Amino acid sequence: MTRKYETIFIINPELSEEETKALVEKIKGTIEASAQLESIDEWGKRKLAYPIDHFNEGYYVLANFTADSNFPRELERIFRITDGIIKDIIVKREK
Repeated sequence: MTRKYETIFIINPELSEEETKALVEKIKGTIEASAQLESIDEWGKRKLAYPIDHFNEGYYVLANFTADSNFPRELERIFRITDGIIKDIIVKREK
């Protein structure tokens, strides 16, 4: 059964522009390989509400996708093991 999901992930602000773009493309490719990517929106660098790993700002990326119910768990695992991602969240969207 497929469902609609939304994820926001925050990238280390100290990465170069090329490293940030490569990381966004990697996550985009991961989503496209197992799900249907609806949209990806790069918000850019923004101030964090509270420090995360001694960072006060981060590079925000929002992605909307449709996937089977087991894919978000795998995507979460990939976020955790990927260097450069300091925070992430995946939520199920209402129809």
